[in-house]
Amino acid sequence: MHCLKVMAIFLFCSLLLSQMHCASLHQPQPHLTRQRRMTPFWRGVSLRPIGASCRDNSECITMLCRKNRCFLRSASE
Repeated sequence: MHCLKVMAIFLFCSLLLSQMHCASLHQPQPHLTRQRRMTPFWRGVSLRPIGASCRDNSECITMLCRKNRCFLRSASE
């Protein structure tokens, strides 16, 4: 009986050691990390109101960015 316990402990320890040996310790490469994407909810929440500063049309709630400001109407109207 004592021999079986010692054998079971030995097998368990060897299993743990083999798992540690196979585990990867490398840090993920920075160029391989996945870029975060906004969900539709957060994209809608983060849209800017009319008159706010903007860089492109996708930042404004009206989808019209003119002269770095969110506009209500396009210039042609």
